[in-house]
Amino acid sequence: MAEVLVYVDHVDGAVRKPTLELLTLARRIGEPVAVHLGPGAEQAAAVLGEHGAVKVLTADAPEFAEYLVAPKVDALQAAYEAVSPAAVLVPSSAEGKEIAARLAIRIGGGIITDAVDLEAGAEGPVATQSVFAASFTTKSRVSKGTPVITVKPNSAAPEAAPAAGTVEQLAVTIGEKSKGTKVVSRTPRESTGRPELTEAAIVVSGGRGVGGAENFPVIEALADSLGAAVGASRAAVDAGWYPHTHQVGQTGKSVSPQLYIAAGISGAIQHRAGMQTSKTIVAINKDAEAPIFELVDYGVVGDLFDVVPQLTEEIKTRKG
Repeated sequence: MAEVLVYVDHVDGAVRKPTLELLTLARRIGEPVAVHLGPGAEQAAAVLGEHGAVKVLTADAPEFAEYLVAPKVDALQAAYEAVSPAAVLVPSSAEGKEIAARLAIRIGGGIITDAVDLEAGAEGPVATQSVFAASFTTKSRVSKGTPVITVKPNSAAPEAAPAAGTVEQLAVTIGEKSKGTKVVSRTPRESTGRPELTEAAIVVSGGRGVGGAENFPVIEALADSLGAAVGASRAAVDAGWYPHTHQVGQTGKSVSPQLYIAAGISGAIQHRAGMQTSKTIVAINKDAEAPIFELVDYGVVGDLFDVVPQLTEEIKTRKG
C-alpha cells in the first residue's frame, strides 16, 4: 500500500488533535508516515503510532524556530523525496496552508485546501470541500503530480489503530534562501483555559445581540459549562466587545465543531461562511425572521439574556 505523509502539528511533542484526525483520514488512502519537526519526537511517536503511523520521520534544527515556515518546508520536502508518497496531508492552520502551498510548488504537485473529508479514488485521493461560503459541497482530486491536501480541524473523529510508529531520523539541509525572514521576538498568547477556537468540538458565539462587552460573560459562562471555545461575530469584534482573534466568519476564523451555538447573531453570509460546516447548529435570537434560522438544526426564538442563563444552569445541574 502506498505511503501518505502526515505533517505533525505539536507543541514540544504534545500532538494536537487535528494531526490525529489526519492520521485517521490518511489510513483511508494508504499507510500514514508522520513527519515530526522540532523537539519531543520520542514523546510524540507513541501517540502517533497508536493512531496508525507506521513510521515517524523526525528532524530537529534551531532554524525551525528561528525563521518563518521555509525551513519546515525544506524538511517536509526531504521527507517527500525519501518516501515518494501518494499524498501529503497538512492541518488547515494559517501556517499549515503556507507550508502546503510552498511544498506543492516545489514538488510540482497540485494543492487542495480546507478539505472536510477524504476518500480513496481510482485516480488518486478525492477531497470533499465546502465552497462559496459553504453554499456548495464539491469533490476534487489533483490531476497532476502528488496531491498536497490541507484538512480542516474536526473533519474526522480520531480513531486508534496501533501501528509500529518506528522513529527514523530525517536528513535535512536548510537552504540559505529559507533564512530570509527571521523571528526576532515572540509573545506567548494569554491562556484562557478554553480550547483553541478552530479546534474546539463545541463553540459558543455571541453577536450584536449581546449588546456590549460587559455582557459577554453570559456567553463565556455557557461556553465554560460545556467546555467550549468562545467565538464572536464581526459586528461584535468591530465594536470592540471581544478580541478580533475570536472572530468567526469569512474575514475571521473558520470553525467546524460538533456543536455550534450562535447567540444574538443574525446570520449574515459573512458569518455563515465561517461556521456553516458545523455538525449541529443551534441559534438563539429574538428575531424569528433572522437569516440564521435558515440553516440551524435547532432554533430558539427568545431573548438571549433569558435563554442563555437558563441553559447554563440546566447544563450545570445535569453535569451534577
